[in-house]
Amino acid sequence: MRFAISTAFQPVDHLVPIARAADELGYDAIAVPDHVVDLEELATPYPYTPDGARRWDHDAAWPDPWVLIGALAAVTTRLRFLTSVYVPAIRSPFQVAKSVGTAAVLSGNRVSLGVGIGWCREEFELLGQDFTTRGRRTDEALALMAELWKPGWTEFEGEFYTAPRLVMEPTPTEPVPIIVGGLSDVAFRRAARHDGWVGDLYSIEEASGIAARLRAARAEIGAEGDFAVITALNDAFLPEHFRRAEAGGVTDCWTMPWAYYHGLDATLEEKIESMARFAADVIAPLRSEMG
Repeated sequence: MRFAISTAFQPVDHLVPIARAADELGYDAIAVPDHVVDLEELATPYPYTPDGARRWDHDAAWPDPWVLIGALAAVTTRLRFLTSVYVPAIRSPFQVAKSVGTAAVLSGNRVSLGVGIGWCREEFELLGQDFTTRGRRTDEALALMAELWKPGWTEFEGEFYTAPRLVMEPTPTEPVPIIVGGLSDVAFRRAARHDGWVGDLYSIEEASGIAARLRAARAEIGAEGDFAVITALNDAFLPEHFRRAEAGGVTDCWTMPWAYYHGLDATLEEKIESMARFAADVIAPLRSEMG
């Protein structure tokens, strides 16, 4: 089991110290969420709460993921970075490829691109992108970006995007893992074609059921190799809980350890103390079992 620290809704001035501590304490990754803006009025319901209400206040910070990852990569040495999740379909895929590829190069290939198709119609409209075609455009954008990340000249002809003969440098020296979010059958099939799936907040039983569906989707297309199942768990607190989740197919857990010990409104000092405590209480025992 690997562990990532989520930066969702954290004060911006806490992020560099949190990343440094995570790097030193043996966490595997930092998970960075994405929204360009937070509109006051929305007709679109938020899909991850029972009543459709957003789970953050309007003063929550949403730093640009790739600017943030660049800054955090500069003060860490081994920590990986994952977007949870980034929405390519509200942006030009050429600009996304440039930002992600540059971050991959500057970090020493320590980035994974976690993507979702997006849920907020109003944000798409504000940024001048079609909401109804976002799934197909996401698939095509991922194919285009894979070509743009290859060294040398490339061309691309798709339904939505066309690239004449061009080159985009710098290019990553290793493939950028693509991790897909979403709960629909289409999202699971999309994830199965790539390197993993990233979820929201589930029980161990729910996450294990999702992992089983993802295994089935991969089996249908004959997919092989490593595949990440990344989610937060609402009923895992002790090493044995995470062992059970791992046995159910969860490979990575993103978490805010201070929620266990001090609550979500912890100070920076309490957050770092909680990260150290969780590393000692949970991560170290799990890794000692692995030898």
